[in-house]
Amino acid sequence: MKKLKKHSRLPWWLVKKIPRTQDAFTTREILKSHKLRTVCESARCPNMWECFSRKRATFMILGNVCTRNCLFCSIKHGSPEGVDRQEPLRIADAVKKLELKHVVITSVTRDDLSDGGAGHFAAVIKQIRGNCPDVVIEVLTPDFKGESGSLDKILEVNPDIFNHNLETVLRLYRKIKPQADYLTSLEVLKYVKKCDHTVYTKSGIMVGLGEKFEEVENIFDDLKEHGCDILTVGQYLRPSESNLEVEEYILPEQFKRFEELARLKGFKYVQAGPFVRSSYNADRLVS
Repeated sequence: MKKLKKHSRLPWWLVKKIPRTQDAFTTREILKSHKLRTVCESARCPNMWECFSRKRATFMILGNVCTRNCLFCSIKHGSPEGVDRQEPLRIADAVKKLELKHVVITSVTRDDLSDGGAGHFAAVIKQIRGNCPDVVIEVLTPDFKGESGSLDKILEVNPDIFNHNLETVLRLYRKIKPQADYLTSLEVLKYVKKCDHTVYTKSGIMVGLGEKFEEVENIFDDLKEHGCDILTVGQYLRPSESNLEVEEYILPEQFKRFEELARLKGFKYVQAGPFVRSSYNADRLVS
């Protein structure tokens, strides 16, 4: 694999210009007026304006400071603020105003909390269900250190889709996610599927970090063996100079190979492409 030069310009297939429509500004204003955070903004997602234009956003709960320091992520790490008990009410109201049919809820990792913030996830889900009973609710959670009690709190309120991202292959885990564990993440997905076989389980990975094709195939196998139904594969893009450099820009045809391979492995739904992120077009993926 060829090492990229520092400050390499993006290849043509990774240049994306999305007009900022009135719907996009309306979405942003609703989020701002409700004092809500999105991972779209905090993680500097390249799809933000496209999603805002469709009145879509991934709500990020439990603050904007993470207790872990994953080297691919631009979200701040350190000592988080207290839990905002009014946040579930504001999210539910925003969901109604945006007329969402599919909601994605994620969070920073909160190792400082006894349940990792699982109870707050549950409160958000219950509040949304009360306001919008027909909405599809997808959660994108941290690993909760693999604690079954934390996972149970979320499963008790019946999310439709439970997403936990592996992010990268086993060999690169200690480098990229130094405070996480590959096997723990797999066990989270396995536990969720074991407890409720009706919930869709989902995971996502990034490529372009130095992984080999056979390692990507191995992670597909590991995910399937642990009950994962839905898979997303996207290009890692360096959000800031303090994050890991990109090792390789993966060609669009390689993403097509990944998608075909994943379907052969038996995943129910697959989305692979340069701009794919775990919640990108989430409402279209299982519709």
